Amino acid sequence: MTRLLLIGANGQVGWELRRTLAPLGVVQAVDVPDIDLAQPDATRALVRAARPDLIVNAAAYTAVDQAEREPDLARAVNAVAPGVLAEEAARLGAGIVHYSTDFVFDGGQRAPYGEADEPRPLSVYGRTKLEGDRAVQAAGAPHLILRVAWVYGLRGKNFLLTMRRLARERGAVRVVNDQVGCPTWARSIAEATAGALAQVLGPRPRFGLREVAGLYHCASGGATSWWGFARALLPASVPVHPISTADYPTPARRPAFSALDCARLERTFGLRLPAWEEALRQALASEGA
Repeated sequence: MTRLLLIGANGQVGWELRRTLAPLGVVQAVDVPDIDLAQPDATRALVRAARPDLIVNAAAYTAVDQAEREPDLARAVNAVAPGVLAEEAARLGAGIVHYSTDFVFDGGQRAPYGEADEPRPLSVYGRTKLEGDRAVQAAGAPHLILRVAWVYGLRGKNFLLTMRRLARERGAVRVVNDQVGCPTWARSIAEATAGALAQVLGPRPRFGLREVAGLYHCASGGATSWWGFARALLPASVPVHPISTADYPTPARRPAFSALDCARLERTFGLRLPAWEEALRQALASEGA
């Protein structure tokens, strides 16, 4: 049976992956303190002990603004560690799934970004994530790099939960209306991941992983601003006031436009994530389930 090593199992996507990966094999799910991706030797030792057939790396340093103050730590987790994991996968003859981000783009275009568009990250977070992507690509292991965007869920730290908290505390919120992207539910990402892997694992795979290896954009359909996202997720009784990026300065620069074109994922695997509005409805409905 396929042995899968899931890293970052307590994160937003990792938590959902625990369920979606389970039918595909035996999943060893780890997170801190069992693994510290800032320690390359310890990371190598853990992978060698686990001897997986596939590594799924759902861990990252995602504190975008804090990364400006902690660039070395962000680089260790986002850039160095993925390369270490991919090198160990190559040594074992295993594959690796790794997650990238829309923040590798500078937001200068107004059509959704495809995989061939040139990344030009604006922040430490974006730069270190891009370095990690390239380290995985260079290691020689068969890989899927899934570039995701504006990830949210009903646990952890994310925009949805922050907006809810601010609405409770203040009665109204002010939200940036000139940054546009693809809000994507963590569960949608986990289900797409499992859907792709189901086609390369098992006794009668549709593809070999090396045959379809590469970079894929994996985000909800459509696009909206942070203001539009907030308006959709909060009750109509909560005022949501639009503001500009200039009105809300942050240590890290964000792309003004980072919508992703996910056509390659659909062409290769037949997978299309729900439109962001539909995924948000599903997420909110799942709370009472």
